[in-house]
Amino acid sequence: PLLKETDATTKCMDENNYKKDMCTAYFLKYKNCRKFWHGIMMQRRRNGVKPEMPSAEERKKILESMG
Repeated sequence: PLLKETDATTKCMDENNYKKDMCTAYFLKYKNCRKFWHGIMMQRRRNGVKPEMPSAEERKKILESMG
């Protein structure tokens, strides 16, 4: 689920000669995305849902339900 954010962060770093301060927004988006999906995964684990990480289709539905 973090592919888009990972790619954007990597692209920003490449374009800005690996100056992290130029890509702070991308790092923050990645961190927030990772935190969100980790929370989903932990909730599913507590509820005994398998697999713990939702499929791509389920992730899309979760995001759409959030608006």
